[in-house]
Amino acid sequence: MQTRIGRDHYVRVDTNDYSVHPDAIGRIVTVLSDNDKVLALSPGGVIVARHPRCWARHQTITDPDHAEAGKTMRGQLQHHQQAARQATAQDPSGPLVEVEQRELGSYDRMFTVIEGGGDREAG
Repeated sequence: MQTRIGRDHYVRVDTNDYSVHPDAIGRIVTVLSDNDKVLALSPGGVIVARHPRCWARHQTITDPDHAEAGKTMRGQLQHHQQAARQATAQDPSGPLVEVEQRELGSYDRMFTVIEGGGDREAG
């Protein structure tokens, strides 16, 4: 079967979830299984997961290398997000955008909250 790898980087075969290397997140992989093993192959034919087949039901099988790579990638993402937040904190104004400002009374007149409202717009 073919499937796209989600952010949790697992594929389901029968009722079990098998880890896939997190480099494959967002990519479509081909999953092959037989009585002894489960393989996941990237489009280039690179093996991104190899597990012994588990016949128990509702199990999660995680390769320690996949778990460590996922932890490293999450750390890198958090570091990148923190750096972006710090850059924003140093220049909180962000890009300047010119916005038209109206007198607040014009909204009262538009919604007939005050006299002179309704179908005419205040200038």
